Amino acid sequence: MPSPPGVDNPALLLPVPSRRVSRLVLHLSERRLYAYQGDRQVASYPVAVGRDSWETPTGEFTVFQRQQHPAWEHPLTGAIVPPGPDNPLGARWLGFWTDGTNAIGFHGTPDEHLIGEAVSHGCVRMRNTDVIELYDRVELGTSVIVLP
Repeated sequence: MPSPPGVDNPALLLPVPSRRVSRLVLHLSERRLYAYQGDRQVASYPVAVGRDSWETPTGEFTVFQRQQHPAWEHPLTGAIVPPGPDNPLGARWLGFWTDGTNAIGFHGTPDEHLIGEAVSHGCVRMRNTDVIELYDRVELGTSVIVLP
């Protein structure tokens, strides 16, 4: 008598491990973002951070917003840049700080050559491939810790 499907391969009976991230830790001085599942680091990404007078805030936050192909509003002029290849937010947005008017988050960028620099208006720029991968692993409410 033949075996039921999957019995000949015990790995098919094991639960699929979660790819979800439970915590993000951003080290501003390293210009690096670390993703954790519990106490285990599962990913690390190079980033660009806020420039002088627009520093990325330090502290403990949570992801409060997720957007695919976001539009961008210039913080000084209010001009709106629609989604597309020239949009400063790139392919994804994960907001983690707001003062009620402005927001700061992790996002892609069309200027990936600036990763590793302090160049943004406080946001954390990532390579588009990295932020797409991260976006798929982060839920609303995910903890974000930003260290100097």
